Amino acid sequence: MFDLPLIARLAGAMAGHAADRHAVIARNVAHADTPGYKAQDLPAFAAVLEEAGPVRPGAPDRRLPDPGPGPRWPPGPPAALMAVRDDRGEAAPNGNSVSLEREFVKAAEARHQHDLALAILRSATGQLRAALGR
Repeated sequence: MFDLPLIARLAGAMAGHAADRHAVIARNVAHADTPGYKAQDLPAFAAVLEEAGPVRPGAPDRRLPDPGPGPRWPPGPPAALMAVRDDRGEAAPNGNSVSLEREFVKAAEARHQHDLALAILRSATGQLRAALGR
C-alpha cells in the first residue's frame, strides 16, 4: 500500500496544528468581552513533537496521522492540548484575560506556520515528481 513520505506527513501535521490554533484564537477573539474568560492557546508544534520523542529512521512515526481517513493531528480533540495562557499583563476588571492585539499577532504566526507547511509540501511534491520523471 502507498505510504506518504515522512516529510509530507510532517507538513500535513504542521498545517493541521496551525488550523487548530486558528480555531483556538478565533474562540478567544469571540470571547473577548465575556466576563471571567481566560485566553487559551495550543503548545507550539515543535514542543509537541519534542515531547513525543525522536523519530527512528525506518520506523512508523506514531506522532503523525495515518494518510487514510480518520482524525487529523493531534490525536484526540484539540481541547486535550489546550493550555490556559499565563498572561503577564493585568486582566480586565471583569476578569477577562484576552488581549486582541496579542491574539492578532498569534493569528499571524499561525498563518505563517500554515504557509510554511504548504511550501514544504509543495517542495516535497516537486521532488517526488522529479524522482518519478514527470
